[in-house]
Amino acid sequence: MHSSPSMGRRRLLMAGGAVGLAAAAAPLLTATAQATAGAPSCTTRVTDLGPGIEQFALMSALQVGDTVYIGSRNLEPTRVIAFHLPTRRVVSQTVLGTGHSIQALAADATGRYLYAGILTKGDEGRPNLFRWDLTTPEKPAVCIGRTEDRDIRELAVAPDGTVYAVGGVPGKAPALWMYDPGTGKVTKLGIPDPKATLARAVAATDTTVFFGAGSTLAGGDGASKASLYAYDRAAGTFTNVTPPEMEADPSLRELLVVGDRLVVSTAGSVEPAKLAVMDLADLSSYTVTPTTGKVVKNLTAHGDTIYFATEAGLGAYATATGAITPVPFDGDLGEIWGLDHADGTLTVVSGYGFVGEIDTATGRSVVTDLGAAGAPVVPQTTMGIAADHRYVYVGGNNGIARHDLRTGTVVNLRAPGEAKDAEVLDGVLYTGQYSSQGMWTYDPTTDEQPRQLAAFPSEQNRPLDVCYDAVNRLLLVGAQSDTEGGGSLWTCAPGTGRKAAYIDPVDPNQLVRAVATRDGVAYLGGDNPTTQGPRGTIVAFDPVAGRELWRIDLPATLTTGTAALAVRGRHLYGLTRKGGFFVVDLTVRRVIHTADHRALCPGFAAMVTTRGVVYAVSDTTLFRFDPKTFAVTTVVPEINGAWYSGPHVNADNRGRLYTMRGRNLVRIEDRPVI
Repeated sequence: MHSSPSMGRRRLLMAGGAVGLAAAAAPLLTATAQATAGAPSCTTRVTDLGPGIEQFALMSALQVGDTVYIGSRNLEPTRVIAFHLPTRRVVSQTVLGTGHSIQALAADATGRYLYAGILTKGDEGRPNLFRWDLTTPEKPAVCIGRTEDRDIRELAVAPDGTVYAVGGVPGKAPALWMYDPGTGKVTKLGIPDPKATLARAVAATDTTVFFGAGSTLAGGDGASKASLYAYDRAAGTFTNVTPPEMEADPSLRELLVVGDRLVVSTAGSVEPAKLAVMDLADLSSYTVTPTTGKVVKNLTAHGDTIYFATEAGLGAYATATGAITPVPFDGDLGEIWGLDHADGTLTVVSGYGFVGEIDTATGRSVVTDLGAAGAPVVPQTTMGIAADHRYVYVGGNNGIARHDLRTGTVVNLRAPGEAKDAEVLDGVLYTGQYSSQGMWTYDPTTDEQPRQLAAFPSEQNRPLDVCYDAVNRLLLVGAQSDTEGGGSLWTCAPGTGRKAAYIDPVDPNQLVRAVATRDGVAYLGGDNPTTQGPRGTIVAFDPVAGRELWRIDLPATLTTGTAALAVRGRHLYGLTRKGGFFVVDLTVRRVIHTADHRALCPGFAAMVTTRGVVYAVSDTTLFRFDPKTFAVTTVVPEINGAWYSGPHVNADNRGRLYTMRGRNLVRIEDRPVI
């Protein structure tokens, strides 16, 4: 989101997910801005407002006996907690201390060993596979190996105790990995689908390992869709056993062995997700049932009923009739990361930070907040940040921390998924929600929680940048399609909800990473994650007529895609994903200035215009540009915000800037001499 000289109003940028309470208010610090290109210096006041968002965020859960083991998400350090169902208390935990999240948990048949797989931002060269002996929970989990695929997305333990792992690393097809407890070795068993970009499903029997992959991330550019392979453990060979009815979906999402059957689910895109039941003795014998959800995951079974989670709640599939019915729950389960059945009770672990127990016979349920039960509530890496004169919003997973600037109190609002970016108009919040949640809104004067405002094509799942076009009275949202490639521009009228989606307005390969507006024209910044075609194209677009007005490609020296855009007067400022800086004169439609700012901006960035000055923040530095010479000045060095999905900066209607320093929210008051 970007400020415009014509917008004298409260503004908000924000991104997603949180639950819990935290205190704000902290000491005032003063620093002097450091000129890096001869610009005049000024006194810059930096106020620390305390942790941006605090909660126990989670990404996996598995019930073993009467205890649910839950893996943390975007917390430091990574850990697994043990929630004891009879007492509804957290009774133990183990710290893994590497990576940022735990998505994969699996237990052996005896229930003694719990295995955990790690997600990490970069290949740290450390083990990513751990084992916790549940008979001695006071002793920490131990690292037992490392797969070369950086991220472990799913684990399965065969009846003989052999562990299988799948996951992925950007730019490389995922492999099937094996850990042998007898030898302690991790072995690569092969790459069954060379066009897959990620594997998220694995299951194992005595004789066969099932490998499910696809393109939930990094779709398009020739990436494969859903694929299911059977690995013969004795012969060491892979066989493609994908049901043709599932091949249109972007990926296999989950696998479950139930007796003599294999249950298979997908993540949908242009079609709803599907559920299949296959005969293990004859994999060509199966049934496929379409669902109404965008994703089917967290499979568990009891008798002839298969329970599953979608983005909308829980469903039950009757294998005898093929019928799907919803599982009643009085409330919102949010993003579900754990589902198990035992003794007539479904145990549901929600990304909102609670455990729900649902009696399948009576429908009665009990909900336990994990923070209140003893889970560690700590600062999380953030998705985004936003501010107006009254509130600052900081996002994590599945919610938004609302900081009250008058009282210093912090309240965590629930919002499913991640609010990647947002806008405040007359005190009302409008946000683009990942994944495939469309646009949501929240009025702090009337709403208890955010609510959905408008849906958009589900394959356009990742909104990235939001700004407001005051001339046309439209919210403009740039989006990416993780599964199909390319992206879109969304428009939505706040008052009426009138909406439109323009698919691939830059080209089929370039998503819309950044959006800025001036005089009723939208300026779209393209970013191409594939190896084919142009990248960094700037398109001037009429958001009412839905048509391109003109376009320019950035100079050859700026070879990476757009990271951020902002408008000041007749100039469009932009940063690329590797610190390239450019200025476009919108009246003559050409680039008039470029510079290399990799020292300040090594990767993603965000920009905002306030008090007639364009500011930018990277992962390391807050800086600004001289409006006459475009020279850059460091405002806060080594700010090093703890961002999960790229940095953000925003300004309130008094011109004060808000961003993150480490895991703390900070306010910056900067008055340069210009």
